[in-house]
Amino acid sequence: MTDDPRHEPTEVRAPRGARVLEVDWADGFRGRVPHEVLRGFCPCAQCQGHDGPIRFVGGGASAAGLELSDIREVGQYAVQLVWGDGHQTGIYSFGHLRRLCGISGDPSNRTLPR
Repeated sequence: MTDDPRHEPTEVRAPRGARVLEVDWADGFRGRVPHEVLRGFCPCAQCQGHDGPIRFVGGGASAAGLELSDIREVGQYAVQLVWGDGHQTGIYSFGHLRRLCGISGDPSNRTLPR
């Protein structure tokens, strides 16, 4: 966990059928992240390997793979996203989630730190 309020969400929502995750942060910022971006930057080892920066991996998810079926808290530092196709190994730290809120335009040429 961090003392930086930007990295502390106060609410995380994924309205059914909306294909966007909405995050309200303690500093008043409201972020919206398309499911395609969330899934493309999934930080799990299956999607990203075990080292290096996190790269956008696009095109691999089916329609069900872009639908969130559950959002689970992981301690006081992250959320686990459960996708409609059963993929659920990505643990999205609050810092990673905040960085994803700042992505606009084509994500395919972006990398993010681990």
